[in-house]
Amino acid sequence: MTINFEYVGVDVSEMLNAFTTEKLDKLFNRYEFLISATVRFKKNENDPVKGEICDIELSLPGPRVFATSDEKKYEVAVRETIKDLEKQLKKRKETFSTH
Repeated sequence: MTINFEYVGVDVSEMLNAFTTEKLDKLFNRYEFLISATVRFKKNENDPVKGEICDIELSLPGPRVFATSDEKKYEVAVRETIKDLEKQLKKRKETFSTH
């Protein structure tokens, strides 16, 4: 499993890397067909309420899976993004098991 972190206009945070890695490890353990993940953290200066964006793209056989969240804190954005990814992965796993 490979996780690539990209920080766009945001300072690098080892704590955020560790938190995200812990959450993604659970997905990698549950869905053995996952190859890698690319995580991007961005700041939306135009949104005073939320504005902390987390994008995660998962590489797996077939088309890639992508989700994004815009929340008040990066940790919440990571959780929401992973929830969205899990929904997509459940659907993908069902298609794998029917063949």
